[in-house]
Parts: sequence; structure tokens; C-alpha cells
Amino acid sequence: MGRESGQVRFEVCRNTKKATIQPKVEAGTEEGATVYTDESHAYNGVGASGRPHHTVNHSAKEYARDDDGDGFCEVHCNTSEGIWTGLRNFVRPFRGISKHYLHQYVAVFELIHNFKEHVDFAIRLFICPDYWLEMLISP
Repeated sequence: MGRESGQVRFEVCRNTKKATIQPKVEAGTEEGATVYTDESHAYNGVGASGRPHHTVNHSAKEYARDDDGDGFCEVHCNTSEGIWTGLRNFVRPFRGISKHYLHQYVAVFELIHNFKEHVDFAIRLFICPDYWLEMLISP
């Protein structure tokens, strides 16, 4: 997730091994971008690719950390974990999604998340085109 833009990028992976995850992190982030993760071994070495890497140690009950002492916890992965919760809540009503189609559900969630301000307008436009036309024409 881009901290500045709020944009997310999801990709369905068959496994979460280091050899699979690290190239995807490198491809999905710009060089120099700071990467915040938990202590999973799959992320070890991300910092070697020119991306500063900060972790929180959930097993030691650390969920956020204030590295510079200004009172704000800069190091955390709570935002991305919240987005994963949103994804799980999005797919839950569909019950029993086939692995073959999972990437399509994930892509729809990514689109909705990244363009949430515009999705509401587009849905209303399709449902009530006359209402929006009247709003555009009326003085």
C-alpha cells in the first residue's frame, strides 16, 4: 500500500516463501520506498534491494513503534492488515470461491479500494441516469 497515495496492489500467490514474495515486493514498490512488514521470514532481505525495511515483532507483542521519538508510531503494518480484513470481509459472502477465480475477486476488491471515491458515483450513474442528467441540466 502506498502511504502517500493510499493505493493498494494485490496479487494472489500460491505460496508465501521468500523466493516468491521478495520479487513481488520489489516489482510492486519503487526503489527507495520504505517497506513496513511484520517479522515474517519471507521479508528478510527486502532492505538489500535498496528499499529501507522496518519490521514490527508481533510475537513479542509489538504492533507499532515510534522510531524518532516524536510521539507518532511510524513503524506498523496495521493499515495493510486492516485492508486484508476488508478483503476477507468482501469475499466472505461469496462462500467457497474457487482458487481458479480467486484472482478475479481480488482484482475487483483492489479496483473498488483504489477508486472508492469514483465507484459510488459510477454505480449511482448506472442505477439512476435520469437523476444525474437532471442534476447536470438544472441551473
